[in-house]
Amino acid sequence: MINMKRLPLFVFLLSSVVEVASQIFGLTESHFIAKPLIMLGLMGHCYFQSPNRSFLFVMALVFCWLGDVLLLFQGELYFMLGLGAFLIGHLLYILCYRHFRWAEKANELLRPQKVRFSFPIVLAGTGLVVILYPSLGDLKIPVLIYALVLTLMALNALFRYGRTTTKSFLFVFMGAVLFMLSDSLLAINKFYASFSSAGAMIMMTYCTAQFLIVEGISLHEKNVSRQ
Repeated sequence: MINMKRLPLFVFLLSSVVEVASQIFGLTESHFIAKPLIMLGLMGHCYFQSPNRSFLFVMALVFCWLGDVLLLFQGELYFMLGLGAFLIGHLLYILCYRHFRWAEKANELLRPQKVRFSFPIVLAGTGLVVILYPSLGDLKIPVLIYALVLTLMALNALFRYGRTTTKSFLFVFMGAVLFMLSDSLLAINKFYASFSSAGAMIMMTYCTAQFLIVEGISLHEKNVSRQ
């Protein structure tokens, strides 16, 4: 008998593996089937894992799913629409990171610590844009805006330190960093220099990032519900 609570996680894991394999071996048909299922499976997993099932967090996942679907298709229009969907997803993630943390601020990072720990994230975000800028063409402004929001998303994940459980912080923060890495690989491959393993690396980091973010938020909710 199938455990319905575990089925969405199985769908997520299987579709992630199939998608990575599709990228490695150039399997177009399985790519179009597997990629939309990744976030759908993760949304189902989130539904069973999350005690409160936050509408805001679900909408963040929905816009990421929409971005995945739009980026299945070729052309600048679909790329822009996909970029816009992920942009909204990141903005919703920022709101969620601010919501899913304790009100108590006693253990949060001090201001000098925030500046010091933020520096590598800001450097990574701005450094890549500086490198890619000459190759962006008409997409300079949209990519700059996206890079800014992506960096802010990672910073807000960092600023949850001391205001949630250790596991919740680590999962969400590692997920945010991997999301930056995934998008950086995508941007390098698209605008700077394409490389053969790009698709597989992008999807491996992306799937891991989304899973860690979902697990991290669920861990925070479970901790709050027990109090």
